[in-house]
Amino acid sequence: DPDGILQVAIRDVRAEVGDDLVIMSDLCLDEFTDHGHCGVLDAEGRVDNDATLERYAEMAQVQADAGVHVVAPSGMMDGQVGVIRDALDTIGKEDVAILAYTAKYSSAFYGPFREAVGSSLEGDRKTYQQDPANLRESMRELALDLEEGADMVMVKPAGPYLDVLAKVAEAVDVPVAAYQISGEYAMVEAAAEKGWIDRDKAIMETLTGIRRAGAQMILTYWATEVAQKLSRRV
Repeated sequence: DPDGILQVAIRDVRAEVGDDLVIMSDLCLDEFTDHGHCGVLDAEGRVDNDATLERYAEMAQVQADAGVHVVAPSGMMDGQVGVIRDALDTIGKEDVAILAYTAKYSSAFYGPFREAVGSSLEGDRKTYQQDPANLRESMRELALDLEEGADMVMVKPAGPYLDVLAKVAEAVDVPVAAYQISGEYAMVEAAAEKGWIDRDKAIMETLTGIRRAGAQMILTYWATEVAQKLSRRV
């Protein structure tokens, strides 16, 4: 829907910041489905990969029309980068970049986020997210995403997968992102609240480790706070 909530928000942000900031949008279906999965389901209740890709293509187009500079498909459907690239090119949005969720693991660390948003997820996402023990699959996904036209690639979560992040960063010549997710954030905040660790030092230590492993971009719940601190150091 061109007038859906995400597109309305994107247009408002673009009107506010123009091209002064890079505007990225999440491209997925889990926030719109009553079952909480990242795709549409077939008659047997399984995620239908190809039917989902049709929706992703439409979402990419309306988000691009609304003004994003980057779309970030997070659903881990097979072939999503190629389908989205074709969809954007078809409407003349060749300059809209794709940040591929290349290695997104079926992790226990998403828990705080899902609780905060009241996730309606039924079952789990192990059929399309990656096995935490499987590094080989991540490298295969990386090769496929790049072949399909990804402009940037990402590893999610960040902290428990620094080895994966390092392997990805060594293998590519495109920008590499890492997503420090809610469980990583919550552990530091909870331990700091108990007085067990120095909160500010722990935050910077976790982010430094992610950067050291090869991330050139970090998505984190502490983004605004840390950006302000770093700007004061300059």
